[in-house]
Amino acid sequence: MQRNKISYKGQRIFIGIDVHKESWVVAVAPEVGVVKTHTQKASAKELIDFLHKHYPDGDYRAVYESGFSGFSTYYALEDVGISCLVIHAADVPTTQYDEAMKSDKVDAAKLVKSLKAGLLKGIYIHGKEDLDARSVFRVRCAINSDLGAYKSRVKHLLHSNGVVIPERFSHPGTHWSSSFISWLRNDVRLLSSTRASLDLLLEQVESTRSSLLRATRKLRELGRSERYSELYGLLMSVPGVGPIVAIALLTEIGDFRRFRNERQFASYLGLVPTSHSSGEKVSHGEKTFRGNKRLGLLLVESAWVMAYRNHDIGADYHRYLQRMPPQKAIIKVARRMANTIFSVVRRRRPYECFNR
Repeated sequence: MQRNKISYKGQRIFIGIDVHKESWVVAVAPEVGVVKTHTQKASAKELIDFLHKHYPDGDYRAVYESGFSGFSTYYALEDVGISCLVIHAADVPTTQYDEAMKSDKVDAAKLVKSLKAGLLKGIYIHGKEDLDARSVFRVRCAINSDLGAYKSRVKHLLHSNGVVIPERFSHPGTHWSSSFISWLRNDVRLLSSTRASLDLLLEQVESTRSSLLRATRKLRELGRSERYSELYGLLMSVPGVGPIVAIALLTEIGDFRRFRNERQFASYLGLVPTSHSSGEKVSHGEKTFRGNKRLGLLLVESAWVMAYRNHDIGADYHRYLQRMPPQKAIIKVARRMANTIFSVVRRRRPYECFNR
């Protein structure tokens, strides 16, 4: 007698995936039943074929930790009909056993159990059309970091060869100016009779500066594009927000409406302090490690500039200095800037209109 085919119609099938480049370790748990784990090729199609065979007609819901694969795994799973959640690794509930017996299977099982229990909250998923714009900003960050590294290597080479930088280049505005580059190319002599190492480094500096300029121009073009121009103009009205900061906010954040209030926005930027309380004792520490470090750093850098250039912001900074060190005071200034940015975007009004 032929047995009736098992169907999971109307039942949710939970899936935890420990993602690797070549393979996935997958833990599957139906609403009623045990967790089963298997290893497969890193393929959404192979996974959906497995689910159709062993858990047919189910409502498939998967989760994986954000990491090197970005959103490609998310979109691959969604395309084959698997609803997916991407989570921050630090948000997964972990027991002492999980830490002591860590393995890919344990991690996948931990994910699926947490998903089934409703303990996980996904991160924001950027739309496909926004991913390249965000990558342009991140590529510019990487190029800028490379440029700083090459400049440091030049300075180290000069120091190790006993070369003293002239007094006329001691001010920040004169460092790496065309005159400084000309001095490096024409006047610097190393301990050796040759200077091939310095010339190679200078070539890298100039090449990287050229790449940085192209990336900066591309970001400015994105700011003027139809997709971003409205909010780009509003953000540029905020004191301290320049073209790079404006387009960085737009490409990294995506939809500002995902934040309910200023505190949530500041938390995403990493501009809220850590908090510890026990009994009647409450203490606040440095700014939290969570948040978008690229944006948080940009706002802090902007805050330092505006503390010296803007009268109102500078007055606030000096008032904060009366009760805290400069590093904490500038974080408060950056937090104030974040609040202003959020208000400008939420109200769809430029900064200049706030006091009218």
